[in-house]
Amino acid sequence: MMIMNNFMVIFIMFIIGNLIFVSSNKHLLIVLLSLEFIILSIFFMLLLLLSFIEYDMYMLMVFLVFTVCEGALGLSILVSMIRTHGNDYFQSYNLL
Repeated sequence: MMIMNNFMVIFIMFIIGNLIFVSSNKHLLIVLLSLEFIILSIFFMLLLLLSFIEYDMYMLMVFLVFTVCEGALGLSILVSMIRTHGNDYFQSYNLL
């Protein structure tokens, strides 16, 4: 029963992260934070699932490495956009 409660909390975290990602399109920082929140919920789900089936946690380490690389890449793009445009608004620059 406790595992189902944990899966429900993780699923709600995932849905909230997706709603924030879809609804907020004004600032790049909010979009990056919502992506990190989605990845955190996926990490918790993998942690719960792999510990439930008593599997090795090496896949979680690989997942964390890629998550850190994704976060560093997002922050570098954010810093680059702030330096060139002065803010992180999506309306202040043309994406095409």
